[in-house]
Amino acid sequence: MTSQAPEASEAPAAAEEGYERGLGSRQVQMIAIGGAIGVGLFLGAGANIAKAGPSLIFMYALAGVIVFFIMRALGELLLYRPVSGSFAEYSREFLGPFFGYFTGWTYWLMWVVTGMAELTAAAIYVNYWAPGVPRWVTALVFLVILFGVNLISVKVFGELEFWFSMVKVTALIGMIVIGLGVLTFGFSSAGDTAAVSNLWAFDGFFPKGVGSSLMTLQGVMFAYLAVELVGVTAGESENPEKTLPKAINTLPWRIALFYVGALTVILCVVKWTEFAPGVSPFVEAFAKIGIPAGAGIVNFVVLTAALSSCNSGMYSTGRMLRTLADNGEAPKVFSKLSTTKTPAFGIAISVAFMGIGVVLNYVVPEKAFGYVMSVATAAGIWTWLMILISHVLYRRGVVAGRLPASSFPAPGGSVCSWIAIAFLLFVTALIAYDADSRVCLYVMAGWAAALGVGWAVLKSRNPQVAARS
Repeated sequence: MTSQAPEASEAPAAAEEGYERGLGSRQVQMIAIGGAIGVGLFLGAGANIAKAGPSLIFMYALAGVIVFFIMRALGELLLYRPVSGSFAEYSREFLGPFFGYFTGWTYWLMWVVTGMAELTAAAIYVNYWAPGVPRWVTALVFLVILFGVNLISVKVFGELEFWFSMVKVTALIGMIVIGLGVLTFGFSSAGDTAAVSNLWAFDGFFPKGVGSSLMTLQGVMFAYLAVELVGVTAGESENPEKTLPKAINTLPWRIALFYVGALTVILCVVKWTEFAPGVSPFVEAFAKIGIPAGAGIVNFVVLTAALSSCNSGMYSTGRMLRTLADNGEAPKVFSKLSTTKTPAFGIAISVAFMGIGVVLNYVVPEKAFGYVMSVATAAGIWTWLMILISHVLYRRGVVAGRLPASSFPAPGGSVCSWIAIAFLLFVTALIAYDADSRVCLYVMAGWAAALGVGWAVLKSRNPQVAARS
């Protein structure tokens, strides 16, 4: 590893992968912003408010700090060696081939499972306007459209993701502005009861205790899944040295505005006791304010959030399968690029698995939907842990003089990465403590066993796969 480090750190390595550098600064910025706004906020916040009250604001802020630590660690690695499929590549380089293999397949699983859930969610949202249309039909239509978009070119993917993100950002800013107007000028039917004191007037800021608030962290972390997507775009960014640091450094204000800011305004306008699980707090707030089209507008925004996530999933899974194939950890057919320089076969196989979500629209109850989300969260936590541990080992290499320094060093060196590792392990313990969510740990144990068997078969057929790079 030491002798190859200078070569590996060269940026042109990514260009040799054959991808088209079709993502401009505008698109990378919006992909990064879109990754910070998802269904976890628009829908998941309702159940979490019921559990934690106004203290959910603090939980989002705390988790946001940790997510920023993760992204700065990833940013330092990306500018050391910008490659598509970055998480698996860094795990492979710093922890060994097995961890690269495991991380790549687990990230693939995260997006396939998320894609299933988001397709189901999108079909439910469409039922708001067209209750007579079967959900499986809607899910299938969206699956086919997004599949086609991802096959055309990375530029089309980037453009669609740009507009998806633009809808979400514009809507959230509009909600915040309207909420501030209600608080400041007292207009609307919610004006008489809207007040900053709603944050503590009903049994305090932690109305159900600190323990209950901490239990929401697993749902909060799910809301932040996909912020790392900017790392997958590294191999197809026009100028990663400029666009990636900018996208990562804007993360704090995005979290402060879209999560902490939006929730603070909503919980000031409507007291937390009026929110319930299964209802979007944004829809509920607009209903209280009395805007007739509010529910429909928010429903459209949540629909774009679901489609955005599914779109990103198709993009990510194809790239990750290609990375695995290039390293001999998946069939070689996944390494081929189409004439439009997209990993078409990998995307097609991933879409086929996401299609299971179309079938499940007949039988999956609401609780099973939650199980799917918890599996995605567990897979995401693994990915984040691999980023952080790789960063710690990279920093050791830099300090020892074995590796070249990155042009985008994380503040505090590896200290913040250690803090984030401890936090993620704490969240994992919370998941294990909760009877409903711990099911995902059983699923992940089964997944790990399956990957272990796969690794043993790979090594027996091709011992070079297990050779450390």
